[in-house]
Amino acid sequence: MNKYVIGVDLGGTTVKAGIVSFDGKIINTVTTPTDAEKGPEAVSRQIAKVIRELKKAEKDKEIIGIGVASPGMVSLDGNTVEAPPNFKNWGSFPLRDAIVAELGNRLPLFIENDANAAALAESKFGAGKDEDNFLFVIWGTGIGGGIIMDSTIYHGPHGGAGEFGHSSIDYNGPVCNCGNIGCIESFIGQRYLSARATEYLESRKDSLVWKLVDHDASKIEPRILYDAAMQDDEPAKNIMTEAGELLGVAISSFMNTMNFNVAIVGGGISAAGDLVFQPMNKRVRESVMAPLRPIAKVLPAKLGNQAGILGAAGLVM
Repeated sequence: MNKYVIGVDLGGTTVKAGIVSFDGKIINTVTTPTDAEKGPEAVSRQIAKVIRELKKAEKDKEIIGIGVASPGMVSLDGNTVEAPPNFKNWGSFPLRDAIVAELGNRLPLFIENDANAAALAESKFGAGKDEDNFLFVIWGTGIGGGIIMDSTIYHGPHGGAGEFGHSSIDYNGPVCNCGNIGCIESFIGQRYLSARATEYLESRKDSLVWKLVDHDASKIEPRILYDAAMQDDEPAKNIMTEAGELLGVAISSFMNTMNFNVAIVGGGISAAGDLVFQPMNKRVRESVMAPLRPIAKVLPAKLGNQAGILGAAGLVM
């Protein structure tokens, strides 16, 4: 099929767009600053800019539609984006209408939450290609998620399904930035994990972590913990193991509720590989209901930084 789709990945600092073939290959990409500090109208102009540049650069390609992966809650009709994190003076904004007005064309244009789009990308082109139903988790600064059910994104009646990071695993736990108590994000989201690690390491001054950060606690972050653990530092390995187990607890609760047997985990911290996936899978198999135990599994995502563009493109395919 000689038809292509433009996928746009809207980030807090950059807008990345790519021309994507129907077999999931990104043919060409364009990147530009988001201009998030200038408000939603400026952002819509930047999105239109990269789309125009791609169409001009690949004018021999037949483009049949455009998809945009955006942070924030997206209305069920795919037009309005509400309060995306790190975007100033946004509130509720009709992003699709604004982009269409900027472009002045009639190509179909779809907008989806970025975590949902990444889940769709894994479903079409990545670790979930052979799975009809799975939970997708983004493990990084926060904990995001998306639900793929019958090979499509499940939105819920109000469009906000998949907020997996704000599932509580301890009603006596820490306060999360969402206001809830004991959310999985409040344990292992990047800044929370760093803070927990710092507290744990205060009584373990012989840990290699301290050497790697020049004894500056403010520099402790998941990448440092990973580096130390890979050099067989026991405290660092303990921290990463616990993080994997905690995520496994949350995933198993979801599996028990939805009768799913697969979760796919991506995002920056998931790059720790077996350090977190082995304890995660162990905890899942111990915690799910008995019928799921032989088949329950957590898989690493495959698409990395390409998931936003591919998922956005997948909205059209």
